Amino acid sequence: MSKPVNPALIGGFSLGALALLMIALLVFGGGQEFNADKIRFVVYFDSSLNGLEVGAPVKMQGVKIGQVKEIALQFDQKGGKIYKPVVLEIDRNNLNSSGGGHMPEKMSWDERKVNRDNLVALGMRARLETQSLLTGLLYVDLNFYPDKPPMFASLEYKGLLEIPSLPTTTDELRNTAEEVAQKLRALPLDEIVQDFASSLREIKVLLASEDVKKSQIALAETLVELQKSTKTLNKNLEPILVHADKAILNSNDLVKDTRSMVQALQKSLPSLLSNSDKTMLAATTALQQAESALKQVDRAVGPESALTDTLHAVKQAARAVRDLGDYLERHPEALLSGKQQ
Repeated sequence: MSKPVNPALIGGFSLGALALLMIALLVFGGGQEFNADKIRFVVYFDSSLNGLEVGAPVKMQGVKIGQVKEIALQFDQKGGKIYKPVVLEIDRNNLNSSGGGHMPEKMSWDERKVNRDNLVALGMRARLETQSLLTGLLYVDLNFYPDKPPMFASLEYKGLLEIPSLPTTTDELRNTAEEVAQKLRALPLDEIVQDFASSLREIKVLLASEDVKKSQIALAETLVELQKSTKTLNKNLEPILVHADKAILNSNDLVKDTRSMVQALQKSLPSLLSNSDKTMLAATTALQQAESALKQVDRAVGPESALTDTLHAVKQAARAVRDLGDYLERHPEALLSGKQQ
């Protein structure tokens, strides 16, 4: 008969196997599940994840600070959209504070959220970049883009804080090309082509019209006349320039003569000014003498002067003579008989 199995032996074997499993996880897994120095975030990428694998590096400014821990698909039943959450595991030992020390290990969820919000406000975004063009493998680049607005998926995934993402450079170029193509498709290309063709036909008709031909002939004649005028001007220009040279020389001589006259005037100006002063003094003296003579004349012919009395007597005598003449004219016999009483 076979011996019964010892339960203690089975329990010891099971405990040994469990201990070996725990050791394997700590050794080969690096103790990541129990390491408090690891911080996890989730990022939702709209770009294709082809080439991104679990374990891909997470870099900031070209320095590896962690790795991709998980890639999954998440279905939004309300919006009917499939999201691609990517879990990033950041090693706190690779991030130092401003003083050079490590970041604090024990942080609450609220403290982590505040730190995440501060970094996002400074412009921290996640973007997929190519590790190698040959392999096509991707890595996650954390960098600061303050001019890019943060776009959150606002979904819950295992209680992890979300870091906003940016589309890849290729996706941005493709989106820009699609926008340009949509704008081009929105243009009425058929109408534009027809209008352009109509314009070409009108131009063709205009160029073949008689008015354009006449204008060409008139333009050719005008050019011929202009050429003749140019030749005539060239012939007459040389004598004009010669006379102009002479005129310039004469002007220079005139300027020299004028300068000499000014210099002579400057020399004679003091004597002229002194003679002018003397003339003014003599004129002032003559005016004073004339003023005195006028005063004397005023006294001589004034209302109380003897000349005034004499003139009054002469006036009365003239009146008497005039009266006598009138009387003799009326009575001429008075010359013989005398005035009758």
